[in-house]
Amino acid sequence: QVQLAESGGGWVQAGGSLRLSCAASGRTFSTYDMAWFRQAPGKEREYVALIRWSGGYTAYADSVKGRFTISRDNAKNTVYLQMNSLKPEDTAVYYCALRLTGSSRYPYWGQGTQVTVSS
Repeated sequence: QVQLAESGGGWVQAGGSLRLSCAASGRTFSTYDMAWFRQAPGKEREYVALIRWSGGYTAYADSVKGRFTISRDNAKNTVYLQMNSLKPEDTAVYYCALRLTGSSRYPYWGQGTQVTVSS
């Protein structure tokens, strides 16, 4: 089994920055992709960013492009989400997720970390 643990959430004023971390432990895979999702109150969970095993490919939702940066340290089995120029609409619970490279499903999820951006 794989365990994912997010950290780094908190409260910040609009325009500020936060850095989220997600550490993977337990069963390991040779290659896997990691992603961040978020869910705001009363809304469905939405995709935020993806990074492939090599780190050479990243992708972002249009709503965060240019403001958020996803990165990973494979030696530490950790993925990061640097969030700059935060807006109140970024307020949500942020989840990291893991999938095997080549799969479309994310079977492994963290417990989430709250990010609150005040105006």
